[in-house]
Amino acid sequence: MNSVAPPETAKPVTRSALPRVGVLLVNLGTPDTADAPGVRVYLKEFLSDARVIEDQGLIWKVVLNGIILRSRPRTKALDYQKIWNNEQNESPLKTITRSQAVKLAAALADRDHVVVDWAMRYGNPSIKAGIDALIAKGCERILAVPLYPQYSASTSATVCDEVFRVLAQLRNQPTLRVTPPYYEDSAYIEALATSIEAHLATLSFKPELIVASFHGMPKAYVDKGDPYRQHCIATTEALRRRLGMDETKLLLTFQSRFGNDEWLQPYTDKTMERLAKEGVRRIAVVTPGFSADCLETLEEIAQENAEIFKHNGGEQFSAIPCLNDSDPGMDVIRTLVLRELQGWI
Repeated sequence: MNSVAPPETAKPVTRSALPRVGVLLVNLGTPDTADAPGVRVYLKEFLSDARVIEDQGLIWKVVLNGIILRSRPRTKALDYQKIWNNEQNESPLKTITRSQAVKLAAALADRDHVVVDWAMRYGNPSIKAGIDALIAKGCERILAVPLYPQYSASTSATVCDEVFRVLAQLRNQPTLRVTPPYYEDSAYIEALATSIEAHLATLSFKPELIVASFHGMPKAYVDKGDPYRQHCIATTEALRRRLGMDETKLLLTFQSRFGNDEWLQPYTDKTMERLAKEGVRRIAVVTPGFSADCLETLEEIAQENAEIFKHNGGEQFSAIPCLNDSDPGMDVIRTLVLRELQGWI
């Protein structure tokens, strides 16, 4: 009688034997220096992206190089200087994104085959530098994490474009995943609500209403099929439900318009003017489309729009910080990353 050999017992996979996995947090970007030359380099890269300005024809190139890049860097540099992290000589966006990466790495420290890094879509550190660093550390798989809660072609998609461009130059490509938008994820909505409630509790006044201001976009982009506006609406509606507010107490607006085309409305600055003229005296503004404080939140909202509101009769204005690297903010990033790493770790 022939004997049958017992099946081999599978050996447990040790952590050191697992393939290394890279996680790359990516935010929009920032100039390297708060002066006209630094802003000019940044704006040229940003505004030369066909995802940001879709018509990159001859007329736009003349306008960009002959007008915008000659005048705008000086004025924007002054804005950056108002919010610059002078201690580290960098923008707050860079400081915060680095901290988010450091804290995420600490949260995943028990998984020693996971490596966390960070990058900017425009400026430095570049996405190429981030991917190269992860590959150099032995990462065979990479999870790209665009830090934009709401999807748009001009933010989330252009991160993917750049990641794909980098990978296209590699013979031995790592396996890639990209996290999806999280505009109505329960962890994100809860973190937003918690941060709003915590901030309001610190104020010496009670806002009559809250404005949720999202970065704007040309209306034509949405008309062509970009889902961004609908994602912003979904975020605002979910936040209203969580906070027990209706559309009269939590308003949706869009900021940061550029050029002469029609952008998504209502405009944040025009809303500030209107509310003040209608008799609203106390207001708070939250910016749910930004995962980290930056020029658009610290200068445009907290300074420019506060001035517009007060100039037209408003009295008390408070800008609610972004989630940044706060505990609620890191809970969102960690939850998103661990969900998308399933099967890899």
